[in-house]
Amino acid sequence: MSTIFPRVGKKSLGYNVTQVEEFLAAARRAYDHPDHTEQPEQPEQPDVHGGAEVDADTAAEEFVDSIATGAENDADTRGGPGSEGVEASVDGAEAIHAIVAEKADAAATRTGATLTAVGIRHTAFAMHKGGYSPEYVDAALERLEDAFAARERDQATRAMGEKAWMAEAESTADVLVARLGRPPGHRFARTSILAVGYKRVDVDRLANKLVKYFQDGRELTVDEIRTAVFRPERGGYREAQVDIVLDSVVDVMLMVR
Repeated sequence: MSTIFPRVGKKSLGYNVTQVEEFLAAARRAYDHPDHTEQPEQPEQPDVHGGAEVDADTAAEEFVDSIATGAENDADTRGGPGSEGVEASVDGAEAIHAIVAEKADAAATRTGATLTAVGIRHTAFAMHKGGYSPEYVDAALERLEDAFAARERDQATRAMGEKAWMAEAESTADVLVARLGRPPGHRFARTSILAVGYKRVDVDRLANKLVKYFQDGRELTVDEIRTAVFRPERGGYREAQVDIVLDSVVDVMLMVR
């Protein structure tokens, strides 16, 4: 496979080249033959995605590569954590995540594919010296996620109808608004005063924008959610909870895009 991403310096850390290229090969096959997709194998090492050696049709290769290379000026980093374990709570963040995960599983069942937009979003690679530039690979993953989400939406609307699909999206959005519309400073569980979390005022500011997006149609892009950054604060909101809800927000935004 030809090199399609710039590399970092020889002494700098970048994404493992083999893992990135194997994942893109699997993505090509997934897009071209969704009924025969196999999820790339994951070695025991954390944050590693291996994959099967595959030969996809030329059309699929060109399409996925065109998405991966994309517009050169829109490369951003995929900021948030997301691999942290989620602590049990009684305020429903896990319930929101479960709802969206269930819909993602249903979409995978309908299409027969195991590599989905959600799976692409949670893809991670090991860091090696001289590897691919993370900002370019991360931007490519975001474009791939968008493409897979669009296809999943089209397949779902053909299978269940546009009205039923939109009803599912609205139902999930209602759950999110109920959480995001809580009083400022009380939208998520907080860390102890000795632990660091997300600064509440920063998260609340984004939550206000999201409520306006869902209720009033305020203009807001998926990239604004993906690249949101919050300052650290002792006694702030628990990061894992905030990340779960924002992850679910992205799912809904892609559903109705």
